[in-house]
Amino acid sequence: MNLFDERVGAPPSPRSLGWYWLRVIAQDLTSPGRAALAVMVVFVLLATSGWTAMRHQRPPQDPRAAAVSAWLHGSVAGRRLPNPDHSTAGAVGRFFAGLTATQRRRLADRYPLVVGNLAGAPVTLRYRANRTALRQARSDELHRSHAVDLTQDGRVSALKLADRYADLAAPGRQILAFDPSGQGRVAEVFGDLDTARRTAIVVPGVDTDVMTFEKSVKPYSTPDGMARALYASEHDAAPHGGYATIAWADYTAPVGIGLDASIGTMAEAGAVRLNTLVRSLPARTSVQLFCHSYGSVLCGVGAARLPQRKVTDIAVYGSPGMRARDVAALHTSARVWAARDATDWIQDVPYVEVAGVGHGADPVSPAFGARIISAAGAQQHTGYFAAGTESLRNFTRIALGRYAAVRCASDDADCAAGTSTA
Repeated sequence: MNLFDERVGAPPSPRSLGWYWLRVIAQDLTSPGRAALAVMVVFVLLATSGWTAMRHQRPPQDPRAAAVSAWLHGSVAGRRLPNPDHSTAGAVGRFFAGLTATQRRRLADRYPLVVGNLAGAPVTLRYRANRTALRQARSDELHRSHAVDLTQDGRVSALKLADRYADLAAPGRQILAFDPSGQGRVAEVFGDLDTARRTAIVVPGVDTDVMTFEKSVKPYSTPDGMARALYASEHDAAPHGGYATIAWADYTAPVGIGLDASIGTMAEAGAVRLNTLVRSLPARTSVQLFCHSYGSVLCGVGAARLPQRKVTDIAVYGSPGMRARDVAALHTSARVWAARDATDWIQDVPYVEVAGVGHGADPVSPAFGARIISAAGAQQHTGYFAAGTESLRNFTRIALGRYAAVRCASDDADCAAGTSTA
């Protein structure tokens, strides 16, 4: 049983004994005893089923760590290369500004896994580096698929991964980040980051990795599909541009069933990476975050650390909580929007936090204080970006700064009050 599975439209059948009792207990969490009992049930569900979550993971590997080590021993024109883990985006930008075009390209071609993920490096150089890194990773997987000690399942997995890398490396795609380590991380840009005045970032949830980044069936349920749908909708509403959208799967998300999905450890680590991305974007652009399911946990724990003048909006949808009791506890000046469709099973998750388990208050509850917007037409937990949904239209209005046009949920008729169109 996976309480936060982004790959399915609904949770396990309520006939499941554990799920049944979890819902019964969740009906009244006003007493500490019931809240603690709910958390205990969550622990039992995760502990008894979590073994299956690890069966399909690839062996641990960290090719980027090897690339960083080589980079730190390198130089260009007698100059040491900036430390990727300790240099600010501004310092990295100044470093590359002092190089010739040829020198920049040589670094990207020689150290693609470093330059492709280096905040502050020119975005077009990062795209070039990541194309190189993806082609190398594809070659590595094709070679691995012929290993004599590989099982048939392993061979199939390697070939599928090679195909995914080939798709991501296709001409015209703008891959802002790529790391094949572990389950893999990736981010893709739609539009022109260098000239955008507004940049929307889609932050996905559980089971996000290179293989789940995109798919042909229900593409709107994937990180890439969400961002593509949003960018296309923006273009329809404002054909002259001035905006960009990022499908940001560049953090290590919880994998399937497990305790990780019910605590905030991975969200905290992901928030650091999100903060680095936001601070590396051009000063002229404002940022709007669209955070799905466990991604809303990440946005919640990271809200206070994000640059306040830059992030104008945080929209959460299908959220299990933001690890905050209310909007004030997020310590952000951004507008906080929340959406949940009536068919989304996430509403059955207990909105509590006890001893670090659970993600706290429900963002669509009136007491939380978010601006509650309509998600009419959304398709269960992963269908908020499906064509024709009110949630997609509302997200588009928020991304473009057309706040007066946002349609509120029926119980929050004033959700757009006090806003002005950008």
